[in-house]
Amino acid sequence: MNPYIEILRPGNAMMGAIAIILIAIIDKTISIPIILAMLTVFFETAAGNVINDYFDYNIDLINKPERPIPSGRISLQAGRNYGYLLFLLGTVCGFLISYITHNWIPFAIVLISDVILYLYAYKLKATPLIGNLAVGFMTGFGFVFGGFTINNPTIISTSIYLGFFAFVMTTAREIIKDIEDIEGDKSEGARTLPILIGDKIPALIAVALIIIDCALCPLLYYNHIFGIFYLFVIAIAVILFIYSAILILKSRDPDTAHKSSKLLKIGMLIAFVAFVFGSI
Repeated sequence: MNPYIEILRPGNAMMGAIAIILIAIIDKTISIPIILAMLTVFFETAAGNVINDYFDYNIDLINKPERPIPSGRISLQAGRNYGYLLFLLGTVCGFLISYITHNWIPFAIVLISDVILYLYAYKLKATPLIGNLAVGFMTGFGFVFGGFTINNPTIISTSIYLGFFAFVMTTAREIIKDIEDIEGDKSEGARTLPILIGDKIPALIAVALIIIDCALCPLLYYNHIFGIFYLFVIAIAVILFIYSAILILKSRDPDTAHKSSKLLKIGMLIAFVAFVFGSI
C-alpha cells in the first residue's frame, strides 16, 4: 500500500465518516452539506492519525516500527506537512458547510476539533486518562457534528445520544489500548494510566464503561429512537462487548489487550449497523 494512504489509516478515517452517514440515514436525507460533512470527518480523522504518527515517532519505533514514518517510507517533515494539509482540507470543508447552511456551529465544531486533535497528538495522549477521554470525545463529536449539519432539533438530540454512546465505548477501548502498549509507552517516558497505577484499575475502569454502554443500548429502542430490528442486531454487539470485558478482566497481557480492543472495535461497527437497521 502507498505509505501516504497507509498513514491515513483509511479504515479508521472512514469509520469516523460513518457517523455522518448514520445520522443522514436516521434523518432519511442526503445533501451537499452531508457529503461535505463526510469529507470533513474523513480529513480531520486522517489528519489526527498523521500528526499523531509524527509526534509518536520514537514510541512507534518500538510499538509499531512497520508504520510509514518509523519505517522511513515517509520522512518526519513530510509527515508533519501532510498532516497540516489534511487539517486545512477538513477546515475548508467545514467552512463550506456553514456557508451553505448559514449555520456556523459546524464550522466552530471543526475548529475546536483541529485544536483538540493537535493537542492530543502533541501533549494529551501522554496525559493519564485525559488523552483517553479526548479520543472518546472526538469520536462522539462526529455524531454531534452530523446532527448540527442537518440542524434538525430531533436529529440533534439523537446525535448527542449516539455521540455519548460512542464517547463511552471509545474511551474504554483507548484505555485497553494503553494496557496493550504499556512497554513502548514506558520506554518513551509516557505517563499513561496503566504506567502510573498499574493495569488492574484501568482495566476495571474500561470494564465499567463497557457495562454502562451495554446498559444504555436498549434505551435507544425504548425511547423510540430506533425500531425493533435494532434490538436484534445490537444484541450481537453487546455479546462482543461483554466478551471483551471478560477477556481484559482475566488477563492484561499485550496479546489479550489487543484482542479485547479489536473485539470492541468490531462490536462498535456492528452497533453502527444496528443503528441503520433500527432506522428502517
